[in-house]
Amino acid sequence: MPLTPLDIHNKEFSKGFRGYDEDEVNEFLDQVIKDYEIIIREKKELEERLSDLNERISHFNTIEETLNKSIVVAQEAAEEVKRNAQKEAKLIIREAEKNADRIVNESLSKARKIAIDIEDLKKQSKVFRTRFKMLIEAQLDMLNNDDWDHLMEYELDSTELKSSKEEEDSLA
Repeated sequence: MPLTPLDIHNKEFSKGFRGYDEDEVNEFLDQVIKDYEIIIREKKELEERLSDLNERISHFNTIEETLNKSIVVAQEAAEEVKRNAQKEAKLIIREAEKNADRIVNESLSKARKIAIDIEDLKKQSKVFRTRFKMLIEAQLDMLNNDDWDHLMEYELDSTELKSSKEEEDSLA
């Protein structure tokens, strides 16, 4: 058990024949008591301070653990977000490629149909042109025919037309 200032104060020494000067010993013991009390007080203060610092270290260690766990969780969440974003990006790219293929195929199909329609229109215009040309040529042939000249040679008397018309009206 450690020595206390009271133990030092109450300590009695036996007296010998040529012993030490009692006043000197008492002064020295008083000085030792004061210094010992100061040391005990400082020790107590240091122990309290050490206890406080240990509590703070414990608190900071807890905070550090929590922060480390939070960092790990945040990193995992970031990785998950990144993986999901990559998956979504791949899906968007696949969908865009499908749409692009569909659009290209539709465009090619429409282009083929338009090309076929153009060819049909060309054939129809050739047929129309040929028929129109034949019609005009037939009309020209009719105009160039001698029958027109024959019709011009006929002369009709207007009195003959009136009498023929009257006969027709009376018959009716």
